[in-house]
Amino acid sequence: MNPFLSLKALVQKPVKQLDKKRKRLQIAFNSSLEEAQSVIQALPKDDRVLIEAGTPLLKREGMHAIETIRSMWDGYIVADYKIMDGARQEVNYAAIAGANAVTVLGAAPKQTIDLAAKTAQTRGIDLMIDFINVEDPLRVMRSLSMVPQVAMLHRGRDEENAFGKIIQYRHVARILSKFDCLISAAGGVDLKEAQSASFNGADIVVVNIVSPKSQWKGIRTDDDINQVVKKFLSTID
Repeated sequence: MNPFLSLKALVQKPVKQLDKKRKRLQIAFNSSLEEAQSVIQALPKDDRVLIEAGTPLLKREGMHAIETIRSMWDGYIVADYKIMDGARQEVNYAAIAGANAVTVLGAAPKQTIDLAAKTAQTRGIDLMIDFINVEDPLRVMRSLSMVPQVAMLHRGRDEENAFGKIIQYRHVARILSKFDCLISAAGGVDLKEAQSASFNGADIVVVNIVSPKSQWKGIRTDDDINQVVKKFLSTID
């Protein structure tokens, strides 16, 4: 781990907190740091844009991925650790590296989610709970001692092209009827899905950066990144 990057992460200037006043676009990097560096340079300067160090990128590069993104991005960063166990250690890793939020799986044990929430609160970062492959997100939320700042309705990448697999927006109203949190929507999001997510109440829309030949939906690396991101922001606003 580069100590200079870690120091920079710890003294970063304050980032605006998430709220329901404005919709936000979360741009996820899952491939390489070279790709992330190239795309981030082309992004519009807009505090509605969040950057995600995706799970595959974190598995490949570790904390260095967050540190490198932090060295060139002053805005909000999400560390998509998808915590399933060992919550305290992984939340601490995310915070030390400079992330503003970390993800925990809704399928994780209650004790893990609660510990992730407590550690995130102590560290001063947000917790996002990812409900990928969870049938009843509200039941999970009700069981928790501390409610995460963001509930993510997530269609898995491997499910994108499966018939009948959709982002479960039906859970939005149920969750918001009981909890004051933000809703995030993820999984195979293009412009049409982004519009649907916003219409159905999502506060954060997650879009993947994908290669030109990828079978996955998202923003292609050979697109005019600046203009496409502006189009997404306009679509969800």
